[in-house]
Amino acid sequence: MIPFLGAGTGLLWHYQGAWHGLAALYGSLMLLLLVKPGWRWFYIAAVTTPRDTIALIAYIRVMLFVKRQERKNLNVGDIFEANVAQHPDKLAIVSESQQWTFRQLNEHANRVANVFHSHGYKKGDVVGLLLENRAEFVATWLGLSKIGVITPLINTNLRGASLQHSIKVGNCTALIYGISYRTAVMDIAKDLPAHVGLYQFNDETHSTEASDGLTQGLAQQLNALLDAAPKDKVAAGATRPDHQDKLVYIYTSGTTGLPKAAVITHSRYFFIAAGIHYALGFRDNDVFYTPLPLYHTAGGVMSMGQALLFGSTVVIRKKFSASGYFADCARFNCTIAQYIGEMARYILATPTTSHDRQHQVRMVFGNGLRPQIWTQFVERFKIAKVGEFYGATEGNANIMNNDSTVGAIGFVSRILAQLYPISVIRADLHTGEPIRNEKGLCELCGVLEPGVFIGKIVKGNPCREFLGYVDAKASSKKVVYDVFCKGDMAFISGDLLVADERGYLYFKDRTGDTFRWKGENVSTSEVEAQLSNLVGYKDTIVYGVSIPQTEGRAGMAAIYDPTREVNVDTLGTQLSTTLPNYARPIFLRFLRRIDLTGTFKLRKVELQQQGFNPAAIEDELFYVQPNGSYAPLTESIFQSIQRNEVRF
Repeated sequence: MIPFLGAGTGLLWHYQGAWHGLAALYGSLMLLLLVKPGWRWFYIAAVTTPRDTIALIAYIRVMLFVKRQERKNLNVGDIFEANVAQHPDKLAIVSESQQWTFRQLNEHANRVANVFHSHGYKKGDVVGLLLENRAEFVATWLGLSKIGVITPLINTNLRGASLQHSIKVGNCTALIYGISYRTAVMDIAKDLPAHVGLYQFNDETHSTEASDGLTQGLAQQLNALLDAAPKDKVAAGATRPDHQDKLVYIYTSGTTGLPKAAVITHSRYFFIAAGIHYALGFRDNDVFYTPLPLYHTAGGVMSMGQALLFGSTVVIRKKFSASGYFADCARFNCTIAQYIGEMARYILATPTTSHDRQHQVRMVFGNGLRPQIWTQFVERFKIAKVGEFYGATEGNANIMNNDSTVGAIGFVSRILAQLYPISVIRADLHTGEPIRNEKGLCELCGVLEPGVFIGKIVKGNPCREFLGYVDAKASSKKVVYDVFCKGDMAFISGDLLVADERGYLYFKDRTGDTFRWKGENVSTSEVEAQLSNLVGYKDTIVYGVSIPQTEGRAGMAAIYDPTREVNVDTLGTQLSTTLPNYARPIFLRFLRRIDLTGTFKLRKVELQQQGFNPAAIEDELFYVQPNGSYAPLTESIFQSIQRNEVRF
């Protein structure tokens, strides 16, 4: 999320003036240049100083912005209302069916605040929100925040136990849900705690439609309540939130286990939205395009924050469309577009159209643009700049690629690395557990040595704070102690990264996803990227499976190909020339259906658990031959493998 690799809280945070900090930093740099031995270091310093300088200046601007709001004890609603006063009739949120001005957004937010204030909700209460991408989504949580109510932003894909869990783990005292999710809510309504109030919001299509929940008395009709509520200002008796108060809860994707609710305060919202704004040089008159769900940080904070905090226009879409991506950008005159996960690959796989280059997009930003398709993507769609970022909603290990270096997710300064306390430390690549030296402390990885990414925790600093989850037990699992000295602590990301000589960081894999085969570590993400290119950018999931009496785990690839377009014989030949022997999948599975998270991440846990037994799997299965080709995996072959009669 945040790019600031050249400035450090321990140095600049205490300087009286930010520019004095900049001068002091360069003074330190000149001193180091005089005493640091080795000509190679001077070369690295020369080529990376411009990059680090840009990041440093961005960091200073962010910290000045955040500190200014902190000093005045301002919250997100305060800054938004200032933008409303400045340009009330400017478009704030645009979609296929809506065009809301800043005034309209504020009026709806005030109505929400007044309804829930009149119903007895107060500062510190929690009201969940289950609603699709639309202007009312933002206005609802913004309005609740005006009276200090915290809003868990619930993933709209959840059903049953997962939905019930999200409501309970967020400690919700009420739930606002859209009529589209009426059935999902009614299915669990009687299993929710008795104190959880239900409010149903009807969209334009269902504005007068009765529903089971309403007729049974389980839910209240929110639309009628909003229509009767004052819109000009919030009731005088409501208590406004402070700068450090909780704003929303944002849930993890739930790729493994049930979702966890991460805490976002007003202060952290400022830091995330302002961080991306200054790091990538966003302009207040930019028009942003995000087809991402607004219940996640990427769309709901990074993009929507540009409207709320900086007065920009944000174009949203209810559901991502690969073929409609650049068509939308052209239609709405967007200048900056957002992506995440596998989106770029889906867009690249669409047929060529006139919209590919007939748009005004000067920059795309997001995370998950694989290096294997990076150049193809920017060349086909005429993109001048890519801002690839890395960061977890709940974490503080955040980095940014601010100069479009292909494949990099960020960087650490090589000339003054100690100033920004993030690191890549040695760890077990399978468990993620830090490897400690004889003193019981962690060690930094060398150049191109994979390790786990961490961020030092400094309480009271919005850049270094770890707010964690609502569930304290879940939070404790993300903290590692005694890192570089006794008593210090850091957020541990669980992601494996490598750094090159210039400090550029590259994503390798998630800990646990990397597996060992034939004495070598296999990165599933690297194999997935290569394999996806070979099969026409189709969804590809790679994981390790166990074979009896065999050391390590064998690679298995699941390819989403319901119409069976991939030629297995050709694929075997291509893999033989593309991947080293140890990294080539032993087993292939052609999926008829596939599940994605809300942020377009592929779920692999269930596939890994199912293994390669043809008796338990309906999809087509293949196994590799000694010559590199693939043959159908039958039940008899499976049994031979189990008896160790077929070896790989």
